[in-house]
Amino acid sequence: MPNATPEPAPATAQPTEPAPETRMLFDFRDPNTVRNWQNIDDPVMGGVSSSRITQGESFAVFAGRLSLENNGGFASVRGRVVPADLTSFEKLVARVRGDGKIYVCQLRTRDAVYWLRFETRAGGWQEFALPFAEFVPTYFGVPRPNSTPLNPAAIGEYGFLIADKQEGPFSLEVAWIVAG
Repeated sequence: MPNATPEPAPATAQPTEPAPETRMLFDFRDPNTVRNWQNIDDPVMGGVSSSRITQGESFAVFAGRLSLENNGGFASVRGRVVPADLTSFEKLVARVRGDGKIYVCQLRTRDAVYWLRFETRAGGWQEFALPFAEFVPTYFGVPRPNSTPLNPAAIGEYGFLIADKQEGPFSLEVAWIVAG
């Protein structure tokens, strides 16, 4: 499964503004944005991982603890939207501050769930380019290469997920997500 690479961006202490030729999808600098997101973790399948999404100073915080007990091992947060036509854009760009772990950007349409992994570095803000063409259709995390490619006009849910047996505490801060 492909991995996204960070776009060159200066290291800053605070989130910066997205480029003007983008469309803002989620601006977590606004405290009301995080209210429309919810966590879904492995207890739905018998696991004991836990996570929360909360409002930070000017960003959302997706944090918790990943556990492999009871065959668990995933935690996620998701925000539903009315699908917007993003076919004139090539990618998502997410400004995040991570902990050195690998996360998944997850997009859901009526037909499938699509994943693209990205690896954070601990401590600094990064902007990840997440090309729509690189999102892989999955079924419970297993790639389905013969499925329909992602249609950027049909995305009804955006999310972040941590899995891949990365047991222990995790934290991903998200300032904003734009289409670019």
